[in-house]
Amino acid sequence: MRGERSGRTLQTTALVHEAYLKLIDVNNVDWQHRAHFFAVAAQVMRHVLLDRARRRVAAKRGGEGVKLNLDEAADVGTARAREVIQLDDALTALATMEPRKAKVIELRFFAGLTVEETAEVLRVSPDTVVRDWRMARAWLLSELGSSV
Repeated sequence: MRGERSGRTLQTTALVHEAYLKLIDVNNVDWQHRAHFFAVAAQVMRHVLLDRARRRVAAKRGGEGVKLNLDEAADVGTARAREVIQLDDALTALATMEPRKAKVIELRFFAGLTVEETAEVLRVSPDTVVRDWRMARAWLLSELGSSV
């Protein structure tokens, strides 16, 4: 979200608040450790962004209008919404072939974890995270380039 123009996307605090509400709504979760929490939080944030993108694209196609509070940030733009959906589709495909690489992307991109934090969550070395990050990004760029 760091690279987004102001006023064009969901604010970071709104994303964190929405993710928090979804996390506290989960019943009977036996949090294994800190890493387990971060993994689930990254996944929740990914789904929050994806849901907003899908709503935005559906609204542009004549779907039900979404009621917005004027105090909230503007939703993801239509072009960016399509990109988020394409990214999710590509990430899902990557997860079927290379689950750890997909998890690295999810933790770094959606949760904003550093290489070291991602390594701790996945219980691998930072060098492995860097290799996975590079390979997964290259694969995703190739995949997204062919669908755009």
